[in-house]
Amino acid sequence: MTQPYTGGCACGAIRYATPHAPVFQNHCQCRDCQRRSGTGHGSWLTFPARAEMTISGEATEWEVAADNGNVKSHAFCPICGTPVYLRFAAMPELIAIAAGSLDDPDRFAPQALTYRVRGLAWDAIDPSLTAFERMPTA
Repeated sequence: MTQPYTGGCACGAIRYATPHAPVFQNHCQCRDCQRRSGTGHGSWLTFPARAEMTISGEATEWEVAADNGNVKSHAFCPICGTPVYLRFAAMPELIAIAAGSLDDPDRFAPQALTYRVRGLAWDAIDPSLTAFERMPTA
């Protein structure tokens, strides 16, 4: 059995835990991830069963249309501002956790780079990762 994935925001007001392993782990260079992270990309672990993820504390959420036009909801701590998770209107069963919010960030093992088309020259990503110009389809 896999150890649960746990984490939360910087101040501890929001905590999460899931017994599931992620179904996808990626760096994303879309413009939204760049703005949200304040860097060249976001790093995410996507889990299959949002309903089975325990989340304590109240996140503040805002919605944005992704590059593909689908709406995603960003959740962050209203106290410390830490980005914690994403939800997707087109795939409500999934939830993506910001890699830096994990209690053990070394558990993040990126499998791919998405939205390479938006990549910035100064944001070097491991060239051995599978890279997609945009978000791959299932």
